[in-house]
Amino acid sequence: MGLFDRSIKVSASGLLQGWTDWHCHILPGVDDGFKRIEDSLAALVLYEKAGIKEVWLTPHIMEDIPNRTSALRERFVDLTLSYTGPIRLHLASENMMDALFEQRLEAGDLLPLKDRRLLVETSYFSPPIGMDDILTDIKSRGYFPVLAHPERYMYMDSRRYSALKAMGIEFQLNITALTGAYGPEVKSKAESLLAAGMYNYCGTDLHRLSSFEHLLEAELKKKYLKRIP
Repeated sequence: MGLFDRSIKVSASGLLQGWTDWHCHILPGVDDGFKRIEDSLAALVLYEKAGIKEVWLTPHIMEDIPNRTSALRERFVDLTLSYTGPIRLHLASENMMDALFEQRLEAGDLLPLKDRRLLVETSYFSPPIGMDDILTDIKSRGYFPVLAHPERYMYMDSRRYSALKAMGIEFQLNITALTGAYGPEVKSKAESLLAAGMYNYCGTDLHRLSSFEHLLEAELKKKYLKRIP
C-alpha cells in the first residue's frame, strides 16, 4: 500500500483549515435540519475549532418544504445576531427542481450562492421531467446551476455526469460521501467523480450536530486531500 493510499482522520488531516462549507442545513427551524438555534450555535463553535472560515446556509426550498425567501432571510438575521464568532455566514438555498422551483425561477425569487451560482437538487431516484430544459432555463436567466451531491443520485451514471458537465453544470461534493456515510456505492461514485476532477464545490450537507462530530472522527484517504475543492 502506497503512502497516499493510507487514511487519516478528518480532524487531523488539515482539510478543514480555512475551508468553506458550501452546503449545510444549520439554519434552525426551517427544514429537516437543525431545529434549535442553540444547536446551530454549538455546531458553529465546532466549526470554529475545526478551522472552518466560511459557511453557506442552504435550507431546502421544495414543494414539501415551501420556505419563503423572506422568512429565510428573517431567520438568517436572527442567527447572525446570536452568533458572535469569526466564521463568515451567508444565506442561500438548496432548490429542488420541481414545479415550485419553476415558479420561483420565473419570478426571480431565489437565494443563490455567490456569483449567481444556484444550488439545485433532484430526487435521489429519478430526474424531474425536462431536467435539461430546467437547467437551460436557469442559465438563460443569468444563473449558474450547481448540482448538489451528484454522487447520491442512483439514476445517474458516468455518461450522464459527463453530459451535465458538457452543459456547464457545476458539481458539489458531500464530503461525507468519501467517508462511506451513504454506503459503498455512493462512496465509489464520489471517488470516481473526484478522480475525474468533476467537483467544483464541497459541503457537509450537515443536518445534525452529531453528524459533524462523526465526520471529524471519520477517515479519508490521503490521496483525496489535494483533490477536494
